[in-house]
Amino acid sequence: MWDYLKAWYQRKFSDPDAITLFLLLAVLFLLIIFFGHLLAPILVAIALAYLLDWPIQRLQAVGLSRLLAVLIVFTLFIALNVLLILFFVPVIWQQSIALISELPDMFTELKEQLDRLPEMFPGYVSETNIHRFIENINQRVLQLGEVIISQSLSRIIGFMALLIYLIVVPLLMFFMLKDKSELLGHISRTLPANRRLISQVSDEMNLQIMNYIRGKAIEVVIVGVVSYVTFALLDLRYAALLGVLVGLSVLIPYIGAAVVTLPVALVALFQFGWSAMFAYVMIAYLVIQALDGNLLVPLLFSEAVSLNPVYIIGAVLIFGGLWGFWGVFFAIPLASLVKAVITALSSDAPIPPQEKPAP
Repeated sequence: MWDYLKAWYQRKFSDPDAITLFLLLAVLFLLIIFFGHLLAPILVAIALAYLLDWPIQRLQAVGLSRLLAVLIVFTLFIALNVLLILFFVPVIWQQSIALISELPDMFTELKEQLDRLPEMFPGYVSETNIHRFIENINQRVLQLGEVIISQSLSRIIGFMALLIYLIVVPLLMFFMLKDKSELLGHISRTLPANRRLISQVSDEMNLQIMNYIRGKAIEVVIVGVVSYVTFALLDLRYAALLGVLVGLSVLIPYIGAAVVTLPVALVALFQFGWSAMFAYVMIAYLVIQALDGNLLVPLLFSEAVSLNPVYIIGAVLIFGGLWGFWGVFFAIPLASLVKAVITALSSDAPIPPQEKPAP
């Protein structure tokens, strides 16, 4: 057994490029694990810079200078965010407050509707199971109330952090976009000479991350707008808030859609009861999810690495547990990174001969 492990180690890590790649990844992971809360504004700025770099490259392709393209795209990005903050965020905030204030009534209505199920479906739904389910809901609601109270105590700190993000992140984004070549040159000069595998993995991941962030941004907007229009046409209350939740749910593969189903179903049940309108709302919501998963995602992520759903869910759980929201957001690129590293290390390409020093 020891001989087998020794032979495997010598086969995979006899290449200096493999050792360099492993050390670089280890340092990056340790930095993010231990200093991720300090590096969060920089990571957010990098993610948004990836998002804006694509339209900047398109403007450069038609003949604009890098600086002019950056100024145009960055100005439009800031203007769009200002419009959202002034006109859209207040609506979402008001609907959120109203929904939270109505949650006790909604859960009361939910209990009454569940109590009617044994009468509507005798022999299929028992009162014992309904009572157990209601007790579980009560426990969850109490836990949610405790979480909301504990979170409200840290609002001031959160508000200060938000101000930092609103000021620091745009500045970082602008200079990252404007001085992209210079910054990449600095990074290149700090890397060691033996970086064949680093270049191979970084080239693949650069394309993957750019496509992923751009695709996710488009997917969030399309799913959110379509959900809002659908809910508004069905006269569902809190249509804007639910549309935003459905749009943001696509950031968490598979799990997000399952979680957001609960508020959509709860609002529809509270408003319409066990009626045909409730069925229409849920059918429309399921159709949106089906079109997103089977039509929109393949179109937007056609250039992304194909990963099995088991690997994607595992990546969401692992990286989300390590790095929270950003671990969940970048779960697919990080899983693709692991796949790219394994592919690079498993390559049978011959190790380039090392030059002997002159006598």
